[in-house]
Amino acid sequence: MSYGVQASIARWYRGVVTDITQLRPHTVIRDEAIPMLLRAVSRPTFVTINVTDFWRRLTPDPRFCIVCCAVPHTRAQEVPDLLRRVLTLEPFRTRSRRLGKIVRVSRQHVQYYTTDTHTIHLVAWPKAPRQGQSK
Repeated sequence: MSYGVQASIARWYRGVVTDITQLRPHTVIRDEAIPMLLRAVSRPTFVTINVTDFWRRLTPDPRFCIVCCAVPHTRAQEVPDLLRRVLTLEPFRTRSRRLGKIVRVSRQHVQYYTTDTHTIHLVAWPKAPRQGQSK
């Protein structure tokens, strides 16, 4: 992921954080080539703000997960926080739970579809505790 968010994610994510261009250096990578590149890597989670070309356009694959963050490029710096929040939700908490899902993340909610069904699943963000209340 470009826009300078890779370093922000690498600060808290325990796994390897790699830009897609490192999988095929010195070439232009078209969107349609990304699933093939992801299949060549061990259980990746691909993060993008290109919702239009990935959400509901690709068939989920059990070998990878795609997370589409619905933010404009001018707010790409929000991606690390959105991704961190998504990875705390039950369906995405572990790599094995994420595999086979294509996810759309917005400030309002999280949607996803899986290899099992193209039905859209909706996950609400947990409500933050009110000030003065503990969890």
